[in-house]
This record gives sequence, structure tokens and C-alpha cells, in this order.
Amino acid sequence: MPRATNSPASRKRRKKVLKYAKGYFGNKSKLFRYAKEAVQHAWQYAYIDRKKKKGNMRGLWIVRLNAACRAAGISYSRFIEGLKAANIQLDRRQLSEIAIADAVAFTGLVKRAQDALKAKTAAAKA
Repeated sequence: MPRATNSPASRKRRKKVLKYAKGYFGNKSKLFRYAKEAVQHAWQYAYIDRKKKKGNMRGLWIVRLNAACRAAGISYSRFIEGLKAANIQLDRRQLSEIAIADAVAFTGLVKRAQDALKAKTAAAKA
């Protein structure tokens, strides 16, 4: 009696890995042993870079906000401090979109942040 190898499932699993490895260079796209390793590494990089993407986007929003703030005559850090003092709870993504799309609204936010900073310093002196 021949041994049971579960051949259909094994072949399906190998074909699936080779399908993921399509387009890889050399043996990594042709041979299961090397394709499996390359696909696992690719998945690790994809997972890590999904996390990195979030930080990169936050950095982009901050760069955009800093440019808009400087044009409005305030530094980014003072702007954020002023927003916190004014209890305006918008995240950097929303602020960046406002700075790009609606300059008038952004100028209003800058004004409110500056007023809140003045009130904060006045309260600290008193």
C-alpha cells in the first residue's frame, strides 16, 4: 500500500507560493524552496512598511503645516501649543488638509491659536 502524501494539498500550497513569487528574479520565482523564503521576506517588509507609512504620512503633514504656519507668521510648535491652549482638537491630517484647501479657515485657526497663547502667557504672568 503506498503512503499517503496529501499530494493535492501540497501541490496547491506550492503553486500558491510560486504565484505570489511571480516576477521575482531567478530561482526565487521558479523554485519552491527559494520562492517560499522570498515571499516570507516580502510579507515581513510589507508588514513593517505598513507601520512606517503611518509615520511617514504624519511627517508629511507636519512639513505641510510648518510651511503654512511660517507663511502665516507663526512657528509650527507655537501653532500646535496655541491650538492645545485653545482646546481645538484637530489632528495633523485634518489641519494639513485645511491648510491646503482653505487658506481663510487656516488663517482663522492661526489667529485663535495666537490669541490662546497670549491668554496663556497673561495668565502665567498674573
